[in-house]
Amino acid sequence: MVRHPELFSLAIAHIDCDAFYAAVEKRDRPELRDKPVIIGGGVRGVVSTCCYIARIYGVRSAMPMFKARKLCPQAVVIKPDMTKYAAVSRQMREMMEALTPLVQPLSIDEAALDLSGTATLHGAPPAIVLTRLARRVEAALGITISIGLSRNRMLAKLAAERGKPRGFFVLGREAEDVLANERLGLLPGFGPALVKKLEARGIVTIAQLAALDRHEAAKLGHDGAALVARARLQDDRPIRPERESKSISAETTFETDIADRAALEAELWPLCEKLGRRLHREDQAAAGLVLKLKSADFQQRTRSQRLPAPTRLAETIFEAAQPLLAREADGTKFRLIGIGAAPLAPAALADLGDLADTSTPRRRARQEAIDQLRARFGEGAVQRGRALRPVKGKG
Repeated sequence: MVRHPELFSLAIAHIDCDAFYAAVEKRDRPELRDKPVIIGGGVRGVVSTCCYIARIYGVRSAMPMFKARKLCPQAVVIKPDMTKYAAVSRQMREMMEALTPLVQPLSIDEAALDLSGTATLHGAPPAIVLTRLARRVEAALGITISIGLSRNRMLAKLAAERGKPRGFFVLGREAEDVLANERLGLLPGFGPALVKKLEARGIVTIAQLAALDRHEAAKLGHDGAALVARARLQDDRPIRPERESKSISAETTFETDIADRAALEAELWPLCEKLGRRLHREDQAAAGLVLKLKSADFQQRTRSQRLPAPTRLAETIFEAAQPLLAREADGTKFRLIGIGAAPLAPAALADLGDLADTSTPRRRARQEAIDQLRARFGEGAVQRGRALRPVKGKG
């Protein structure tokens, strides 16, 4: 049962599948229903997701697998089957698009919906339509979802997180009071570094940041006003239907196999530059990276990582890819290396920087100057030091 004075007037929703990968596996293997399940694998891998039973033991997404196994040795560990999960995700998306054309997928198991003006079409307000969707998903797909309903995207997402699992949570006019004493890390975009910087200024809660006036906000840097607006729970982002995210990548095959880490990095750098140019041309940014390596015996390795913030700067891409490469440079001889951007993000969100990251805007300005020179005088007009290769026969 859900009771709220604005229940039948709010229309912005956030849908989040509960422990998605694990839920799909339990659906297909009923004998696992009451057992802890971890989706991941390998000793050096990380937990992709885990069921709520495993979470009782302290297992969490992104946790190293060795730690997860130590916390919950009785867990059933299953390697991710992305093809299967993507198929279920497409089925869910079709169900959502039957309710409104304004569906924006945010990840394989999350989406934002705008149900404004659909009451006449469905003969019921958005809240009722969403409860029907939850029942339909559970009956047809065998998984559960959590629903957040509010006046904007950010609040709808926060509402969905408060109701999990299998929840329906509403945040209306009372949101400011409900969230006032929450710590800043609850808000999207407030990472650990930014929160630490704000806490050093004595700003710990959402209400404290929201109370800053225009002059005080300016002291937080060029992004100060936006941070305060977020703390005031303001979010004017529209819900835009988009095609499923694609990836953009660049790769190269070596003339001779390479095992040395420094030599592999030398091959990786020009690919990062190429990827940056392709992202710019496609008006996209990288929200995550995928490193691809193929060994001399044609065994392929792919390693992925989400980025703290979207980027299309070659320098940032390279620095994020280096640790991924370092873990794989174990003496194996490789014949191919590639770097890709997946998932993608709108270019408008790329390389903005914030109070805790003042170097990114400078990097962006430097790259723009380099691009202008190259456009005028050719690609070889400006080269970074790491792009220079030693001349054969020279030290």
